[in-house]
Amino acid sequence: MTWETVIGLEVHVQLSTKTKLFSGASTSFGSEPNTQVDLIDLGLPGVLPVANKEAFYKAIRFGLATNAEINQVSMFDRKNYFYPDLPKGYQITQMEKPIVGKGSIVINVDGDEKLINITRAHLEEDAGKSIHDLFDGETGIDLNRAGTPLLEIVSEPEISSAKEAVAYFKAIHQLVTFLDICDGNMSQGSMRCDVNVSVKKHDNDVLGTRAEIKNINSFKFIERAIHFEVARQIKLLEKGESIVQETRLYDSVKNETRSMRSKEAANDYRYFPEPDLLPVVISDNELEEIKSTLPELPKQKEIRFINEHNLEESEAKILASSKAMANLFEDASEKTKDSSLIAKWLVGDVSALLNKDNISIEESKLSSVNFAKLIERISDKTISGKIAKSVLEEVWISGNDIDVIIEEKGLVQIQDESILENIAKKIIDENPDQVNAYKGGKDRLFGFFVGQVMKETQGKANPQGVNEILNKLLNNKHT
Repeated sequence: MTWETVIGLEVHVQLSTKTKLFSGASTSFGSEPNTQVDLIDLGLPGVLPVANKEAFYKAIRFGLATNAEINQVSMFDRKNYFYPDLPKGYQITQMEKPIVGKGSIVINVDGDEKLINITRAHLEEDAGKSIHDLFDGETGIDLNRAGTPLLEIVSEPEISSAKEAVAYFKAIHQLVTFLDICDGNMSQGSMRCDVNVSVKKHDNDVLGTRAEIKNINSFKFIERAIHFEVARQIKLLEKGESIVQETRLYDSVKNETRSMRSKEAANDYRYFPEPDLLPVVISDNELEEIKSTLPELPKQKEIRFINEHNLEESEAKILASSKAMANLFEDASEKTKDSSLIAKWLVGDVSALLNKDNISIEESKLSSVNFAKLIERISDKTISGKIAKSVLEEVWISGNDIDVIIEEKGLVQIQDESILENIAKKIIDENPDQVNAYKGGKDRLFGFFVGQVMKETQGKANPQGVNEILNKLLNNKHT
């Protein structure tokens, strides 16, 4: 029997405001537990929330970037439920009138583009954090995150595979970082998502019962969780059993999902309008002002890189894949003007190191200043391309200054023609059989001589100069 997978994502984006959604408490990461909690975040009697204007502006930026409807009048609601890390016993969110309505985003999977519609994007406050592994048989509560502003982005159930789900999450991650509304740091909880998964028969238009997998904060885990959940549901259905609508957790160690609780319906939360907050009105002037401050978006940047720098589409796509990578390319281009060389190194060696260590460019020790300096030293022939690879690897580990590394290790390229010519003559004199074979028509042996010169100079010889000198000596019948 043929089955189809149906997936919808609820992406939670922590907005990069300095203070919380309804209080003046800090949103900085890494503070001691329960040191960033305001009386408002606790919902103590007599306190009143005040909406953070910056959070609204950042949400609107996302809406404009996804061609979404902007609701200039939006309202907050109370979502009532009890968890130990939800001190008020309710969450302030947007149910009936969210700030952002229907929009869309384009994903790319294996070279094919697909449009995924977004149902809504609404503002809400985060809960605290329950800590289970530090206390013997007890649970600790850290309320530092309570009240942190989130933008929850809800997709339509139009995603058809784990690969598409990852592409969608990556597209959201790329967009919010370019818009500067979120730092995108998934390990710190700045982005996470709930994945709704169901399966249905190929010839059936009725959607199957869905399971929701909560709080996944990794591209890899999204893919693995979906693969497991789809297989689990198909196995149950083919045995004649039914799928229970429930919330599940993904265990990355066992690579499985497991039941957490039955899935609540909207009426279980007893939504009602937040009585302590008036409707928020965004004026026409405010909306126009926000529009005017929108940065260049990834696709726009990709097209510009192709047109202005004559890059291949594949190169431009990689360079525009993250804000940090794009900035690195542009910073270096301002300093060296050799865009082709810069792109070659970023797409090649730098990307290879990022993939090897499974990190982003922001997490590496390669600064834009140091990278630009590396390209400059290649361009001005201070070092060869081969030496540059070893220098890059050293920078990757230590973060030391490029020029310091070159000087301390004595890596400056030999460019003096007389020195190179003497070395080339020595190599030719020591290899008469290869010389005769080369002159007899075995042109491939030219590479042998180049290699020997490079070996003799420990890779420091200027390759272009070596080629020119060897060509002159060998083809002028040197004896």
